[in-house]
Amino acid sequence: MNLEQMKQDTARMIWQFSIPSIISMILTSMVTVADGFFIGNYVGKEGIAAVNLGLPIIYLYLGVGLMVSIGGVSIAGMALGAGNRDESNQVFRQTIVTTLVFSALLGCVMGFCFEPMLSVLCAEGRVAGYFRDYYGIMLLELPVMVVNSSFGMFIRGEGHPQYYMKISIMDVLLNIFLDYVFADWFHMGVAGIGLASLLAAVASLMCILYFFVRKTRLYRLGKFRFSVEICVQSILNGSSEFIGEMSTGIAMFAYNFVIMRKIGTDGVTAFTIVGYVAYAFNMIIVGFGQGTSPLISFAYGAKEKVLACAIRKRTNRYVFLAGMAVFFLMAAGMDWYSGIFVRSGRVAGMIRAGMLIFMTSFFFSGVNAVTSFYFTATGHAFQSAVISASRGFVVLLACIFTLPYWLGMTGVWLAAPVTEVVTLGLTVYFLRSHR
Repeated sequence: MNLEQMKQDTARMIWQFSIPSIISMILTSMVTVADGFFIGNYVGKEGIAAVNLGLPIIYLYLGVGLMVSIGGVSIAGMALGAGNRDESNQVFRQTIVTTLVFSALLGCVMGFCFEPMLSVLCAEGRVAGYFRDYYGIMLLELPVMVVNSSFGMFIRGEGHPQYYMKISIMDVLLNIFLDYVFADWFHMGVAGIGLASLLAAVASLMCILYFFVRKTRLYRLGKFRFSVEICVQSILNGSSEFIGEMSTGIAMFAYNFVIMRKIGTDGVTAFTIVGYVAYAFNMIIVGFGQGTSPLISFAYGAKEKVLACAIRKRTNRYVFLAGMAVFFLMAAGMDWYSGIFVRSGRVAGMIRAGMLIFMTSFFFSGVNAVTSFYFTATGHAFQSAVISASRGFVVLLACIFTLPYWLGMTGVWLAAPVTEVVTLGLTVYFLRSHR
């Protein structure tokens, strides 16, 4: 990275680092959408609902992975900006091993949580069966996914975001192809969709390991000196991302809990299909956040705080415009979109009634999320954690457990926009205090 280049052409540097990350994250979201397409067309709406009921498990893995990885890559980036390459490399090695250990331990615990989750959510019959089939395989896939994501952050931090983008493209194409093979040729249902994800993730890991064996110039695999201080600092620095993902997982569980009791399986299916759009947009935000975090950390570590702030401001403008674009695009094609997944008139009616309400949250969520990434990248974990906790847990849960009981399904759609508006107030307050 070059500070003078970052100062002279900030916009180009943001796009140079963010576009590959955005493409990678969008492609990641396309895997989820493709899974929903094949499940909806080859299994049915019960399959879509079953997969959605287990999303808190996925968010738990993402939370643990991001907590360790983003915390580690931020420390490594600041060490690199200060000119300490050996320390940066040591942080990389420790981060990867810690991510692997945490993910493996989490998998051992989650296997015992299936039945309690199904019982609390009142999921029975085919929905419960599909849940067990899918997530029984995903417990093997999710640790690989988390480690791949951690490696990817360091690949981008080394200045090779295009390489990880190519891996993501391969992962998506292979996943979609295997979805078709297992669902259409072998009629394996949701188990086949899960197996496709596992095989694609393993293939991606092989390509990532090749990079760190043959191509890397900075971050190299090997022995490391375990540092409790770095481990604690990484966890604390990445705590906002953990809180954010955990909050999203808890919120998703709460959404499912309320919808299953107030509306039923059709409501969960409608919410899941709209959620695919939200997930794709969130991946755009995360792509900007992951792309600019190394730039912000590097600038901040080099004592260029004004430059770090300028990167954050420009990125916030970009995500706001992206939110507007997605809103108007989906407003024009929502009927066509819902027809891709289901043929149920009742589900399509719910989607038509709620999608525009739900998507107004896109005007605010990008600014909140990017600002949270900014505070993490500069070592201000408290501010980042509060923003993440507000938009993903505290305010959101309050909305989920009140609005639907007053307004039914309309309250479900309103929960996200209300939450993001309230959180935006906190975001503005922290930015003014920081300045």
